[in-house]
Order: sequence, then structure tokens, then C-alpha cells
Amino acid sequence: MQMIAKLFALAPAAFALSLAVSTGAEAFQRSGTWTGPAGGVYTSQGSRSCANGSCSSTGSVTGPAGNTVSRTGSSSCAGGVCTGQATYTGPAGRTTTHTYRVTR
Repeated sequence: MQMIAKLFALAPAAFALSLAVSTGAEAFQRSGTWTGPAGGVYTSQGSRSCANGSCSSTGSVTGPAGNTVSRTGSSSCAGGVCTGQATYTGPAGRTTTHTYRVTR
């Protein structure tokens, strides 16, 4: 559970950074695996699409015990200011929503 808490803690910063660098029309899908400090294997997948200054994204991370945290989000930019919202859902179905504002 500590790793899931760390994922929740790091996700807003990663999302804010993605807002700051998103421009134009683009789309991607990514997936990967990594090994945590205790040797557990984590898998992730995600996708994002952007057009006309707005983006939407989805993603998930599954830990070694099979627990999954998923994320859906959207963002938009205008006049050098990007705003966004992301909702995270944990393995027990609990959710948390974060909003962001990034000035370029």
C-alpha cells in the first residue's frame, strides 16, 4: 500500500508537467514495467490525445500484489495558462480528484 500512496503523491507533479509541455495536436499510447525498491514488478499503461489546446488522458498502474490505480484526466490551455483535472481510482474503488493550474 505504501507504493500506491507514493504513486498518488507523484502523479499530480507528473500531470502538471505534462500540461506545461503539451502543445498542438498529438496523441500517444505508452506502456511499461519497472521494478520497485523491494523487488516487486509494476506495470503501467496510458494514453493521451490533444487537439486545439485541449487534452484528455487515461492510465493505470498495477502493483506486484495485483492492485491497480487508474487515472482519467483532461486539460486545456489558453493565454499561457493551463488548467486540468485528474481523477484517480484506487483498488478499493475509492477516488480522489485533483485540479491543476500551470502558468507558462
